[in-house]
Amino acid sequence: MPDGYRIEKDSLGEMKVPENALYGAQTQRAVENFPISGQLFGRRFIEALGLIKKSAAEVNAELGVLDEKIAEAVAKAATEVAEGKWDDQFIVDIYQTGSGTSTNMNMNEVVAYRASELHGEKVHPNDHVNFGQSSNDVIPTAIHMSARVSIEEELLPALGHLSTALTEKANIFDEIIKSGRTHLMDATPVRLGQEFSGYAAQVTKGIDRVRSASAELEELALGGTATGTGINTHPDFAKKVIARIADATGIAFREAEDHFEAQGSKDAAVSVSGALNTVATSLMKIADDIR
Repeated sequence: MPDGYRIEKDSLGEMKVPENALYGAQTQRAVENFPISGQLFGRRFIEALGLIKKSAAEVNAELGVLDEKIAEAVAKAATEVAEGKWDDQFIVDIYQTGSGTSTNMNMNEVVAYRASELHGEKVHPNDHVNFGQSSNDVIPTAIHMSARVSIEEELLPALGHLSTALTEKANIFDEIIKSGRTHLMDATPVRLGQEFSGYAAQVTKGIDRVRSASAELEELALGGTATGTGINTHPDFAKKVIARIADATGIAFREAEDHFEAQGSKDAAVSVSGALNTVATSLMKIADDIR
């Protein structure tokens, strides 16, 4: 089109979409409906969604419910997304519909458009990319995956490095005597190394708390579809997809024991948030002491 837009259609009507965009009508409509914060989903979340779509396509082909060539194109497109090639196409605000439908559809549309380019024929965002899934099980799954992977690959190694460094300082400072402090005044003497050993122990205990709490994130809601009943998906779908996700991430993800709990609450995320808050409080205390 001369003005740099194309017309996309869905069940709600027509939408003008930038001509070079990989997303479609539902994504554009969400952008216009939710111009709230300007905050977008981060790299880990997009990576998790991409891995879900890749694994789902492969399993649906294996189960014989999705054409193999379409599944291959979807898997390849979703891999590109997971690797960060199309991050600029995920433009929906984090404050949106309660179930995250807009972001799930943003993902479905991007993967479908790119898969269509690879396949040479139309790939549908719902009928192919989202086959056997719902926003109500995909988004909770992505929340758990992205948080658990981030904790395992970024936070825990960083805290481990800090604990080691504080322990080294505790050994170096062990012969330095200083005044203790209590009630905002000098108190009986302590060794500086003793104080630093306390800091190291705080961080180590924080690692244990986060590791323990984050284990709950390994339960994934995938397979519950819209309401937790698993309607409209193959009975082996969730188990097989989650096995692929576990292999890809090296984390022991598993299907939720109760899909109604997994989709009706985010208690595991709240529990992890509490552990992270405790770590943050510990780090503030250590920083204040050293300052």
